[in-house]
Amino acid sequence: MPKRVLQGSVVSDTNDKTVVVLVERRFTHPVMKKTVRRSKKYQAHDEANTYKVGDTVFIEESKPISKNKRWVVLGTELSDGK
Repeated sequence: MPKRVLQGSVVSDTNDKTVVVLVERRFTHPVMKKTVRRSKKYQAHDEANTYKVGDTVFIEESKPISKNKRWVVLGTELSDGK
């Protein structure tokens, strides 16, 4: 099964080797038929501490790294794996 890849922006880089990424999704409400925005924060592993607040990054799910980290930062551009 392929791993999920999400795109979001870095909102915190205070922790060592960790960034907090805010991922926003949009969908149409089933009853109201109005576009709704929902967001969620993910803690992602950043080995070299290269990403700073405001960067747009791609994250990929992985095996558990710590209590809250289950994602790894891929980078700022998503390369095709072909």
